Amino acid sequence: MKLTRLALSVIGGLMVVIGLIWIGQGTGAFPYPASSFMINQTPWIVRGAGVAIIGFAVIWGTRRFVR
Repeated sequence: MKLTRLALSVIGGLMVVIGLIWIGQGTGAFPYPASSFMINQTPWIVRGAGVAIIGFAVIWGTRRFVR
């Protein structure tokens, strides 16, 4: 069970990081790479927020329900 909890926590953490990167690119705060199609595009802000929220939910659920 500890391996499952660790794996889900890592997956949730990666989802949060990816979501924050997408938000940064969508807002133009993280314009890397410079040729990215995601820079200054509002849909990527929304998608990034969704992925980050799901990542937080995975982490929360893992800590709450997986023993």
